[in-house]
Amino acid sequence: MTAAQTAVETIQREMTIFARRARATAGRMHPELSLVSYTLLGHLELSGGCRATDLAAHYALDKSTVSRQVATLERTGLIERRLDPEDHRVHVLHLTEAGEEILAQVTRSRRDAFQERLADWPEEDLVRFAAYLERYNDAGPAAGSD
Repeated sequence: MTAAQTAVETIQREMTIFARRARATAGRMHPELSLVSYTLLGHLELSGGCRATDLAAHYALDKSTVSRQVATLERTGLIERRLDPEDHRVHVLHLTEAGEEILAQVTRSRRDAFQERLADWPEEDLVRFAAYLERYNDAGPAAGSD
């Protein structure tokens, strides 16, 4: 096996560990907010609202998966459906005030956890790591398909 092949194997293994840790940590940050739910709330905040089908397409998730997450988020009062002002046949999902508060709380907790874990890293390593992650995520197919 070449050094590059070994590195790719290590990257794959470590990213799998990272993903498992992220899912487990999400449950501790807010018991009712899964990692998928947190991600969807974050997207709704950034986009200013969108349709459930847009969420499914953006994250390359099955529509039924998004529908279940959306139903849970609606039931818990974190998102709401509003008629699209340009097309009244379409509902657009938006964060509620409670959704904005929970998202901000969990985001702060996640940021604190990352800062704690990376506290002893030199600044140049942090900058390089951030750039590599962006490069990796920008280079591949839609999120969720790896």
